[in-house]
Amino acid sequence: MHDVLIVGAGPVGLFLACELGLAGCSVLVLEREPEPGSPWRAHPLGSRGLSPGSAEAFHRRGMLHPLLEASGVHDQGVDADGPSPPRGVGHFAGIVLDPAGVDLAALPFRLPGPAADGLFTNLEAVETVLAERADKLGVEVRRGVTVTDVVQDDESVVAHTGEQAYAARWLVGCDGGRSAVRGRAGFAFVGTEPQFTGYVMVAEVTGPDELPRGVHLTPQGMYLRLSDEHIGMMDCDGGAYDRTRQPTAGHLQTVLRRLSGTGVTLGAVRQVSTFTDRAMQATTYRRGRVLLAGDAAHIHSPAGGQGLNLGIGDAMNVGWKLAASVRGHAPDGLLDTYTRERHPVGARVLDWTRAQAAVMRPDPHGWALREVLRDLLATRDGTTRVFERMSGTSIRYDLGSEQPLVGRNAPEFRLEDGTFLGELLRDGQGVALDFSTGRRLRAAAAGRRGRLRYASGPARNDLGLDAVLVRPDGVIAWAGARDFGPEDLEGFERAADRWFGPS
Repeated sequence: MHDVLIVGAGPVGLFLACELGLAGCSVLVLEREPEPGSPWRAHPLGSRGLSPGSAEAFHRRGMLHPLLEASGVHDQGVDADGPSPPRGVGHFAGIVLDPAGVDLAALPFRLPGPAADGLFTNLEAVETVLAERADKLGVEVRRGVTVTDVVQDDESVVAHTGEQAYAARWLVGCDGGRSAVRGRAGFAFVGTEPQFTGYVMVAEVTGPDELPRGVHLTPQGMYLRLSDEHIGMMDCDGGAYDRTRQPTAGHLQTVLRRLSGTGVTLGAVRQVSTFTDRAMQATTYRRGRVLLAGDAAHIHSPAGGQGLNLGIGDAMNVGWKLAASVRGHAPDGLLDTYTRERHPVGARVLDWTRAQAAVMRPDPHGWALREVLRDLLATRDGTTRVFERMSGTSIRYDLGSEQPLVGRNAPEFRLEDGTFLGELLRDGQGVALDFSTGRRLRAAAAGRRGRLRYASGPARNDLGLDAVLVRPDGVIAWAGARDFGPEDLEGFERAADRWFGPS
């Protein structure tokens, strides 16, 4: 019997498998697709943007450089002189924002690092890097296997696949928006119905009228032309066309002409798929020994490209907690913090995409709202706010501390010898990072060897702190002020007990 079964070998399932394999857990991944490659996962239709938070997750596990190479990115450097404006902010409901408008002074915890700008990649590159890593960690992936039922008791959970059954101590459903695990394990899935049908296609475009590149809001909806043949459309039809029938070239041309106000003609349509802005979320991410992550836990419009990033955040959060439960050193209630921390993050993303759908409505109300937002988002505060939300900078878990860094993704602290915090996190342990030379946390960290590593030395920018305790997922669990005293050591011990168990 395996420690953990993961259903779904997409980016979220594979990232989680790597987290568990890194901790020494025995992991079996079941995937219904018989082969890993697919035209839908390669560029252009498989193109995705990784936020700085997601890129940091790859950096903190030593996978950023392989991902950059697989993605064809060669200019990802580090600005040693301090944070620089982001290369891109993205858009809100088709309103494209200028990255030069981001107020860096309003981002006090942003430090330069290898992942500060995120990156543009594709699903094929992500899955290739993760699959290679999973294989090196001893993770087994079985393809062409469709899960039809999930049954659990107090000791184990069994995934049925027709004639065969697979047992494990835990099971995680990472099997997408139509998750079989979610349905069979009895999770409630609630939310709102769609406002539009979206289309993405690779097709030839001809005709006397020019179809300009970029994101375009029109009185009828929105269309995007990302390259000569890569086109996206959002048609506010209440989601009527999504997956009810295969879109024909004639239908796609009709929609494109209406949305763009042009007489363009579609030639050969090589690839096309549809989606909606349906926004649904599981009411809990855990039922007994079954957990959900990624699209199995939440679905929403792809506007803003947050789905992949949200799923990687789920995997990073639950991976070390589930591993600690498997290995028997998880403090009481540790696994329950997964839903408590990640469910509100998912709910915020769903509302963020709902708001964009409302703004894109092709009616007088939508147009009025769009013009108001266009003015607001053009301000420095508006641009900065969108960057915080899209980059993950604004995420802060409620860990019961008033210290402003606690609960946030750790800044990329860099020691004077050049070592980044991300490099200290590569073995999947937490880090007690002591910026002083007194080594006051060494003994407390040593008592949790194998769960928590100790590192010390001056930092190039310590943000006015004397020491920090960082969870394996890169979240600050405790921070000590400059006037470090006995009460700070006691606070460190309490936080270490809470997240890593007693020494």
